[in-house]
Amino acid sequence: QVQLVESGGGLVQPGGSLRLSCVTSRSAFYINTMGWYRLAPGKQRELVAGITGVGGGTYYADSVKGRFTISRENARRTLFLQMNSLKPDDTAVYYCNTVGRPSWYWGQGTQVTVSS
Repeated sequence: QVQLVESGGGLVQPGGSLRLSCVTSRSAFYINTMGWYRLAPGKQRELVAGITGVGGGTYYADSVKGRFTISRENARRTLFLQMNSLKPDDTAVYYCNTVGRPSWYWGQGTQVTVSS
């Protein structure tokens, strides 16, 4: 069952920008706090940004604060991550999922590679 579909990743030079999107078919999307996670080789999956159901509250990991912006469009059941001033350490597979509750099925993720 495909519940989450991420897209928008790619290869970008340091200092560049990408905009990630996550689409779900779940009708209850709007009541869930959602987040973007990333997984790099040899590292644990980490939450880099989160947003409450109506967008009234956001969270950012210190490593991305000031560079990334999370947003959502509940009518289209879509989650976004605007990524600016990208660094090589941002290289990872990025996933979206719920935050603070049992996760939905993980999607394929989208690869972000930051390299010169």
